[in-house]
Amino acid sequence: MRILVCVKRVPAPGAKIVLTPDAQDIDASLLGFAVSPHEECAVEEAVQIVEREGGSVTVMTLGPPEAEEQLRSAVAVGATSVVLLPSDIPDWDPVSTSTALVSAISRLEDEEAPFDLILFGNESADSGGYQVGIRVARSLGRPMVTGIKGIDTEGDSVAARRETPSGWEVYRLPLPAIVGVKEGINLPRYPTLKGRMAARRAPVATMEPAESASGQSKVMLMTPPDAGSAVEILGEGPETAPAIVDIMEGLGLV
Repeated sequence: MRILVCVKRVPAPGAKIVLTPDAQDIDASLLGFAVSPHEECAVEEAVQIVEREGGSVTVMTLGPPEAEEQLRSAVAVGATSVVLLPSDIPDWDPVSTSTALVSAISRLEDEEAPFDLILFGNESADSGGYQVGIRVARSLGRPMVTGIKGIDTEGDSVAARRETPSGWEVYRLPLPAIVGVKEGINLPRYPTLKGRMAARRAPVATMEPAESASGQSKVMLMTPPDAGSAVEILGEGPETAPAIVDIMEGLGLV
């Protein structure tokens, strides 16, 4: 099975985000970067499928030259090949991103066989737009489901499982297909020393991304206000004991 996974280089989850003075970009001088958690699980799922059934895993990203680090991390955990669509534009909107990916996918499929399965993360960890995978599927004319936490390949189709409050929904898609994966579908592996050494030597293919005018433009970035916290002083000395007991009773601890 030939699988493609599209990933995105994002600020490391949990990092403090600081904007540049013009509010047009994130100040990355002291910031670490990683692959979105959903997409990290998508890479792991692709590797597991190929380990069971044979085939290849290609990982592709649109981003700055520094995104090569994230691609090599994918090689370290089992990806067969990686492709970088280099761009110095800080942030592509979903329309431009999907256009660039569709163009690159079409070129890769013209050079070799079509991808049987294309995996996306359910949404990116930074913008959380939920759009790119769906737009790519629409442009390529392939079926897609999102929010998936289980994939089973069965001949010329895949069964994709989505968790709901009342149980599981199962979708059967004919191949070639596209699936949006959610974090929790698996536990991504840590790279071995052998994998890290292979990642250092792995070639990174580059393809110039196709640019398109989407009609969207960035005005400015804003960080959400701090939530803050409140402290209630119950009193001083022994007289605070009844108040503490009341709180513990309210929490069901006594």
